[in-house]
Amino acid sequence: MNFLKVLSYFSLKNELESYVELNEKIESGVVFKGTNLWVLVFAIFLASLGLNVNSPAVIIGAMLVSPLMGPIMGIGFSMGTYNFLLLKKSARNFGFAIITALVTSTIFFIFSPIHEAHSELLARTKPNFYDVLIALFGGLAGIFGTASRQKGNVLPGVAIATALMPPLCTAGYGLSDLNPEIFFGALFLFTINTVFIAWATYLGTRFFKTPLFQYPEIEREKKAKRYMYGLLLLTLIPSIYFAYDAVQKNNFKQNATRFVNELNVSNGTFLIKHAIDENGKSIELTFAGAGIDSVYKESLKEKLSLYQLKEAKLTISQSMNFLDANKGNKSIQDLNATIASLKAEMALLQESMRKLQAQSMKDSSGNHAQ
Repeated sequence: MNFLKVLSYFSLKNELESYVELNEKIESGVVFKGTNLWVLVFAIFLASLGLNVNSPAVIIGAMLVSPLMGPIMGIGFSMGTYNFLLLKKSARNFGFAIITALVTSTIFFIFSPIHEAHSELLARTKPNFYDVLIALFGGLAGIFGTASRQKGNVLPGVAIATALMPPLCTAGYGLSDLNPEIFFGALFLFTINTVFIAWATYLGTRFFKTPLFQYPEIEREKKAKRYMYGLLLLTLIPSIYFAYDAVQKNNFKQNATRFVNELNVSNGTFLIKHAIDENGKSIELTFAGAGIDSVYKESLKEKLSLYQLKEAKLTISQSMNFLDANKGNKSIQDLNATIASLKAEMALLQESMRKLQAQSMKDSSGNHAQ
């Protein structure tokens, strides 16, 4: 099998839809009216309910039925073919869908009896560069699947991978709870998915050499590209920072866990509790048993650099210390005194019981004699 034959397996020449069919397919998913509008509303409620009760199955269902992919791909396709009429229509309908989803989900969470932010909801508030890659490859899969005559389940899979509806409804929760961190975090994740799915669709459209709807003026084309790449950078730079921060926190947690697990504790001393805070870069250790002296504490702090934890804040506390001389002796004396007191009380109780038994036997003998 030669190299050219292997390359032929990747050829799409005989599988692509015609421009007319592709354009009709894209345009049909752009407008929110009739069926698309009803499905959008139902998807909003499904996603909100799934987030509210922390149900991954319901959230996945909402992603599957959500029609939000339509106008996003319409934006990317229209930019790739310079179809500015379709671009306006896609952007207008997409804006309508966003407002509808935010208003509906906010109202839902205001009146919902469950107000706790569960894990499924919180998971959509901290996007990073990995979400960029997911949206990019998901968008490429989407446009390749849409442009092909091969009918498959590409778009539902893309909808699940890129998760458009859940972060939008999470932003609605943030509004209802007046929580800016959740609102902006979820909205940024939604923005990442939107921008890079649209850009992937644009790249796919140019890769297929789809005919242009019109030939724009050179200046207008340059201006459009400046806006597009500027938006990409504005979305990409923060996501790279958040990804770097997430990696740093993960490394800190791993190194701190290894540091705790490999502690050499002296005889008679026990580590009974520890807490690792990757956000504040701190480690708390709580010991019990024999006393922890200052030398041992300093040795632990010096070892932090061996685990790449030089900047970590180490807090060491002692819940019980039986080897402290004064406290230890006092505790033993108090304990001995308590035991002696209990023994004396037991002896008195036993003597009283003996006298009662003797008196009872004497009374019983007297009655028989009479």
